[in-house]
Amino acid sequence: MTNTKFKKSELSNGIRVVSELHPGSRAVSISIWVLTGTRDETSDVAGISHLLEHLVFKGTKTRSAYQIAKSLEALGGDLNAYTTREYTCYHALVLKDHWEKALDVLSDLISNMHLNKKEFGLEKGVILQEIAMSEDSHEELIYDIFYDEVYGKHPLGRPILGTPKSIALMKQNQVMDYYKKTYTGKNIVVSAAGCLDHDELMAGIEKRLGPKKSTKLQNKRTIPRWLKRRHVVEKQAEQVHMLLGFPTASFKDKHRFEAVITNTLLGGGMTSKLYQSVREKRGLVYTIHSSLNTHMDSGMLTIYAGTEVKNARKVGDLVSKEMQKIRKQGVTKHDVEMFKTQVIGSILLGSDDIENRMTSLAVNEIVFGHYRSVESVIEEIKKVSVDSVNYYIREELDLDKASGVLLGPGVNELKSWWEDLSL
Repeated sequence: MTNTKFKKSELSNGIRVVSELHPGSRAVSISIWVLTGTRDETSDVAGISHLLEHLVFKGTKTRSAYQIAKSLEALGGDLNAYTTREYTCYHALVLKDHWEKALDVLSDLISNMHLNKKEFGLEKGVILQEIAMSEDSHEELIYDIFYDEVYGKHPLGRPILGTPKSIALMKQNQVMDYYKKTYTGKNIVVSAAGCLDHDELMAGIEKRLGPKKSTKLQNKRTIPRWLKRRHVVEKQAEQVHMLLGFPTASFKDKHRFEAVITNTLLGGGMTSKLYQSVREKRGLVYTIHSSLNTHMDSGMLTIYAGTEVKNARKVGDLVSKEMQKIRKQGVTKHDVEMFKTQVIGSILLGSDDIENRMTSLAVNEIVFGHYRSVESVIEEIKKVSVDSVNYYIREELDLDKASGVLLGPGVNELKSWWEDLSL
């Protein structure tokens, strides 16, 4: 069945455009995705994608930093950006009458960056402060350490922000060269959702981004090798931060939805196994949750908990006990159906948000190269069974490869226990 609300086009320079019409919405969410992230960087310019994302907001050939900030904010809209390990996204949310203004500003950012020496130096200082802040945010820091431990020297293991050394040594001409090389036609996807006409959108994009070169970057990405590591980081803090994880399904894996259900069941909410066991029944933590971190060719399922030093062993042992129970006994049909309903409900509620739809359109185009409706995703989730989830846990989720990071005060004394903790 054809979805008349969704349309896809491609400019002659390779820029792909996807949109979904929501005629009842007052708003339009529009974005430009550059398919370059941390994993595409070389070690000498680690953090350049994120630095570049900051620098484009410092001014273009036609707008100052203030004019960029004011452009949509003055209209009640929002303009922002973020960098991941696999892409950089520039996005805007505006009232439907202002979508062309949003497109103009976004196109300006990715086409006409203007750098001067002073602003370049100042923004490098800002990034260095951001790195220092992330060091103080232990719940954030532990994930960077974990990525470094399990992926080693692979580019996926590097922090998105870069390192103090790589940022301090970054040169202005390196950033400009990277901008010109990566912000090109075949490396760009434009995604929009809301009350707008696709043909009008295409005309606006052709006018602004049509002149861009079609250069396609050579894909040098390699699949990372998972390293089994147990690491402790002694650090002054109020709590011990615990992170355990194991390799799991990538975006394209046939067991991806089994992974989604397993993650939800383990630590996806207040009804999850770990939340009920560790927090509700025993009050040992304020926060415990699991996360599914998926990439194009790999993925990881992580379990995070923050607790008092005196309770660290109890929390780790409880997580271990719960995981071994699931591994040995499997999960019940009742649990699988309950968590499938939870996931489906979350997807349906999210589909009413046009920013979520805009993101979904783009990610599906980037990963799969085609549209996947909300209904088709739900149908795939409905096909997940208790047998397929138990198969995934037993055969695909390799608990013997569990890696972990323990960060906080007194963790050196827990090193031998941590290294021996079995999942």
